[in-house]
Amino acid sequence: MTPRLLAPLIFLAIAVPAAAQDIRGLEICTAEKAMDRRTSCLQSNVEFLQQAMTKQTRDTQAKLVQANRELAAHTTEIAALKTALEKLQQELAGLKKSKPEKK
Repeated sequence: MTPRLLAPLIFLAIAVPAAAQDIRGLEICTAEKAMDRRTSCLQSNVEFLQQAMTKQTRDTQAKLVQANRELAAHTTEIAALKTALEKLQQELAGLKKSKPEKK
């Protein structure tokens, strides 16, 4: 990259503030003044995130199992098609040998 193009990119990176990523269901614990309430808030957030990760893991595992089933079905179908193709090629070769050539 040329220095002429690099300078505006650096300026944009510095000038544009980073947007915070909100996670629906998380509480803002910094607003709590009492330490026990803040701790409770943080524990609640940790439990929420653990539940979300568990659900995501289950969903991903289910998708993986489904993909493996589809892969096995496609592999079986490919093997059957290869066998059928080999039979057709053998039949074609047999027809070519049995047909007398005209000269």
